[in-house]
Amino acid sequence: FITLRYSGKAAIALKKFKALYLGLFMNAIILAWVNLALMAILKIFFDVPDSQLLLITAAAMLLVGLYSAVSGLLGIALTDAFQFFVALTGCIILSILVVNSKEIGGIEGLMLALPQGSLDFIPKIGNAEGNGLSMGIASFLAFAGMIWWSSWYPGAEPGGGGYIAQRMLSTKNEKHSFFATFFFQFAHYGIRPWPWILVGLCSLVLYPELDDKKLGFVLAMKDYLPSGLKGLLLVAFLGAYMSTVSTHLNWGASYVVNDIYPWKGKSNRHIVRIARTITLAIVVLAIAVTSRITSISAVWEFIMECGAGLGLLLMLRWFWFKINAWAEITATVTPFICYGLMKFILAKDYPFLGESISSDPRAFFITVTITTLAWVLVSLVSKSEQANHLKLFKEKIYPEGFASFKPRIPWMFAAWFGGMITVYSFLFMSGKLIFRSYDTAALLCISLAAGAVLFRFSAKRAGLFN
Repeated sequence: FITLRYSGKAAIALKKFKALYLGLFMNAIILAWVNLALMAILKIFFDVPDSQLLLITAAAMLLVGLYSAVSGLLGIALTDAFQFFVALTGCIILSILVVNSKEIGGIEGLMLALPQGSLDFIPKIGNAEGNGLSMGIASFLAFAGMIWWSSWYPGAEPGGGGYIAQRMLSTKNEKHSFFATFFFQFAHYGIRPWPWILVGLCSLVLYPELDDKKLGFVLAMKDYLPSGLKGLLLVAFLGAYMSTVSTHLNWGASYVVNDIYPWKGKSNRHIVRIARTITLAIVVLAIAVTSRITSISAVWEFIMECGAGLGLLLMLRWFWFKINAWAEITATVTPFICYGLMKFILAKDYPFLGESISSDPRAFFITVTITTLAWVLVSLVSKSEQANHLKLFKEKIYPEGFASFKPRIPWMFAAWFGGMITVYSFLFMSGKLIFRSYDTAALLCISLAAGAVLFRFSAKRAGLFN
């Protein structure tokens, strides 16, 4: 995308910078985040001493690194598909067993035992105390109104990103990639959440004194699954771990090999050997980062804040052609500068700047504002891309030509809206059926059907699966 969209030395600099930033730095942080989750499971399930957790996790990651290096993208795609269905089946079984346990007493018992407000559609705004779904109004605005468009986040990047592109490029053709991507969105947001939600709600009742609420899921696995099923779901969790790690290793190695390593003129055998070496190097880097961090939520918030303000550029660069490579470099670097200044320097005099997004998001708002102003200013004052280069970009990404593409834009937005209605109607309809609210479920079923019709009709008019 970078070499198609941008030109000159700035494009080369951006490509190499992004490869280092995403392929190595952010990749290692995200993998460390995943390793922490595995360490929590190992500690609860097997009472592994803290001194041995990192060693066992390193061995597991090395194993994944070896099969990722050997199998390549096709092997990763096949294993991911298998691991997804194993994990989903295991989570469904767990949710059924926990909900119907004698301590919960089925859905009716769960509804009676839950803290007040736990089933509210919208969290309590303006009250940061109380049940786990309450938060301040500023935090709610940050999560619901800003993060989705303003922050770079792995797997859900505004404007598209390497995760989804990796999977799309492994499909047979463009039509297959379109339906595969839609299936992922439907499965990820419409089907997969409810087993997690149900076990999470049950854990509020079963473990009310638990400080780290996210460990409730693992404790429920340990306490309520019989031996065989316990092994199945543990394997499912390990499958999810392996799936995530293999994706990142392949993703990071592809960045480094394609954008940094001088592969031109080298044989395919040589390039594959270098890619495997880089894959294993990322494993070592990620293990080193894992040894330095202790909190999963802290890593998540770090990623959110260090990508604050970049998201809007990632969307607009497809349409606003004043944006250039220098603007994208600015949008990527500025959040890190803001984060460092506020968390480590200004927070001494203004403590609220050192708080997390969930407790006080004012630092996040400031970072988004400064980053957005910075890259917009750079776009306006720096030299624009040459007209002939932009023309080639338009013709490449819109095969029928940009002029004929413009009339399709309204249909594309309609397809997006229809797809969103379809996925979320299914999600909330499932919830209403589970909690015996059949009237609302019937209305959501109508909404689901309307969204599916709109999606299908609009996508066809937009030529998305021709």
